[in-house]
Amino acid sequence: MALAAAAAGALRAFAGHSAGLGRASVLGSLRHFAAQPELEAEQGDVIEKKGIQLRGAPMYLDMQATTPMDPRVVDAMLPFMTEQYGNPHSRTHLYGWEAEEAVEAARGQIGGLIGADVKEIIFTSGATESNNLAIKGVAQFYKDKKKHVITTQTDHKCVLDSCRYLQQRGFDVTYLPVEKNGLINLEQLAEAIRPDTSMVSVMAVNNEIGVVQPLAEIGKLCRERKVFFHTDAAQAVGKIPIDVNAMNIDLLSISGHKLYGPKGVGAIYIRRRPRVRLEAQMSGGGQERGLRSGTVPHFLAVGLGTACSIAAQEMERDLAHVKRLSDRLYNGITSQLQGVVLNGDSHARYWGNINLSFAYVEGESLLMGLKDVAVSSGSACTSASLEPSYVLRALGVEEDMAHTSIRFGLGRFTTEEEVDRAVELTVQHVNKLREMSPLWEMVQDGIDIKSIQWSQH
Repeated sequence: MALAAAAAGALRAFAGHSAGLGRASVLGSLRHFAAQPELEAEQGDVIEKKGIQLRGAPMYLDMQATTPMDPRVVDAMLPFMTEQYGNPHSRTHLYGWEAEEAVEAARGQIGGLIGADVKEIIFTSGATESNNLAIKGVAQFYKDKKKHVITTQTDHKCVLDSCRYLQQRGFDVTYLPVEKNGLINLEQLAEAIRPDTSMVSVMAVNNEIGVVQPLAEIGKLCRERKVFFHTDAAQAVGKIPIDVNAMNIDLLSISGHKLYGPKGVGAIYIRRRPRVRLEAQMSGGGQERGLRSGTVPHFLAVGLGTACSIAAQEMERDLAHVKRLSDRLYNGITSQLQGVVLNGDSHARYWGNINLSFAYVEGESLLMGLKDVAVSSGSACTSASLEPSYVLRALGVEEDMAHTSIRFGLGRFTTEEEVDRAVELTVQHVNKLREMSPLWEMVQDGIDIKSIQWSQH
């Protein structure tokens, strides 16, 4: 409750900054923090979007898709959007100097969060660009001697697509399977590494199921075999402790909007000793040590740096807060419903991501029923597809259960009231859908659904 009170105080301060924007704009800024659908009783307004009528803004429990900006991040960014608006690459006047100083300070804040040197941080537009730069850049630089890359079947789509891009240009790629708990098998990884392997890329925290891969063990193995280790840490940085030196990580991708920072900015950590060389993927003015041309948006860099600084200070408290709420959510649902399965390992995971499958319930129907709760059925990057999640299929989850998964995302500003309401609505709608399901009725009668031989007409 102390955290909620602190957040409320910060929000009041933010609202004061927004006084000139009008009431609607301020409410739009605050809606993500509302524990109940916004202003339902006060105004009775109905929001209609995508053919759905909403009684105010829904509760936000989709923190893996994006996080709300921390008001302290907004405070830090505002001066660089209104007064100190110089180009950080302008070296002839005060505006450029102060913008450059702000960018370098932010670089240091990012490095401090992951144990990196300030010179090892390169600004990008986000984790997708960072992943592309890491995988394509390293593979192309070392292509004369090494033509093999290793990743996992459950990595982010931008990693998998970057690997397919390399395959189309003559590279070999190994897509490691994962165990039923979502974790890789280290022995299989060791066997997959070849003399011509340039890189191993493994996601730190999975965006769909929240499992945490054994980064230190992977890094140790890669260092022993003289192979670079890259990790997509978009869902990990700022949420769980990361030390690039202790974990022997050579390249690491960061996204601003996944740790309460702004969208449109990210970073990549590139180790200097032992040095990692890579080929730039963008031509231009040679900014960011020649690795990422283009003007660095200094106000976004400030936002990312501030978000990292806050995360470094509050990570322990955030973790305890999220674990307490996740226990409340999981226990609240499983104590009232049968046939609920937690996807991913029950220990090696970030508990802000709770991916549950509900037997004999159609996931899309449940999502439509939970319109007062903003949740998802998987990655926002692939949610336009009606195909079952490729991550869940890689775990061996059967297609019917993969179609029933719902991902609940909890974070710094999530409240107990939101969790309790989400539990209530989830239980209510699952029961409602099961009452209409003939399969659920057959299961209740003791019939083994899997033993039935279905015929087509």
